[in-house]
Amino acid sequence: MRKKGITTLKILISAALIYFIFTKLNVAEIFETVKKSNPFYLIFALAIFIISKVIAAFRLNSYFHELRIFLTHKSNLKLYLLGMFYNLFLPGGIGGDAYKGYVIKKKFEIETKKVVSVLVLDRLSGLHLLFIYACGLALFLNNSQLENFKILIGLAIPLSVVVFYFLNKKFLGYVLSVFWKSFGYSALVQLSQLICVYFILISLGVETSIVAYLVIFLISSIVSVIPLTIGGIGSRELTFFYGAALLGLNESTSVAVSMLFFLITAVVSLLGVYYAVGKPELEVHQ
Repeated sequence: MRKKGITTLKILISAALIYFIFTKLNVAEIFETVKKSNPFYLIFALAIFIISKVIAAFRLNSYFHELRIFLTHKSNLKLYLLGMFYNLFLPGGIGGDAYKGYVIKKKFEIETKKVVSVLVLDRLSGLHLLFIYACGLALFLNNSQLENFKILIGLAIPLSVVVFYFLNKKFLGYVLSVFWKSFGYSALVQLSQLICVYFILISLGVETSIVAYLVIFLISSIVSVIPLTIGGIGSRELTFFYGAALLGLNESTSVAVSMLFFLITAVVSLLGVYYAVGKPELEVHQ
């Protein structure tokens, strides 16, 4: 009952946020913008998004290997794709991360605490790079409200790396040896997703203020992780809406970018239904 209640609440919050945004914008204009998108560039965006998820799966497997869970990359990719499906389409039952932890714990003799820790660390590593890229791109924005804070924004980048490293060292020393490797993976993951959004923008005919749109996307990705909505639906669009207003961008185009990114995510995540029907066999390196 508790899980059903949480799921219902998330659905209501997502619906309320979407309704709020659509009362502020011309819905017909948004859908017309989406309909006019160039499918050629959207295919590129889809391909780059898939690459980002493959790299993210490699990052997670590097943590597993440090726990002496020597999953083959193929098995881990299957498990990762299944996790994406559960995260987006079954948020009220068993989440993708919870399912991955359950399967790993069942298959291998490993402490639950360690499995949960690396799954959380995998998420935090991605969030950390979202923050770094957002700060880095924000330095190139021509916005009067940010001018007085650009030195602090610039300093936040190295400071965040130092803090994140020492938190890893203090609480998760058993996976510290792959800190820089996972950092590199995360950098590639988020760079790939930025390229994905760039192609979405090009598909919509956006030729100016690209950096501003990318900054909003990065912030929306951070906000969407907060578990208040279904798969980030509503919270991401709300961030795009207010971000566009703050940076003087076209609000309908901004929300259209968010919708197209979600559709790409949903298409890829839906592929995981294949492994939901027939659970993947986890193979290890011999």
